[in-house]
Amino acid sequence: MERVTIAGTARRAFIPDIPICGKTGTAENNSGEDHSIFFCFAPKKNPRIAIAVYAENAGFGGSVAAPVASLMIEKYLKGEIRSNARKEMEKMVLKKDYIIREVALKNGKTDRP
Repeated sequence: MERVTIAGTARRAFIPDIPICGKTGTAENNSGEDHSIFFCFAPKKNPRIAIAVYAENAGFGGSVAAPVASLMIEKYLKGEIRSNARKEMEKMVLKKDYIIREVALKNGKTDRP
């Protein structure tokens, strides 16, 4: 389960000094974008935190749910987001719009306005 963050679908969840073990998933959604799923625990030995993230209309599991979970893990275990790259990831997660607008759905479109 640790390999998913090292070289698998959850590479965006990798934190160099916190071994995270997890599983990504994607739930199909006929009304919009698929749902992003990531279940994990950390650190690998003597885990102190377990998280399940289910982000609606967010795409693949490794694209949004895994980064969200890793940011939560880092804040919980270290008290802050430490690297500039991860701070940029945090900004991306906070800016993403996960809501499918009803107008777009009525027109048969799933893109966001």
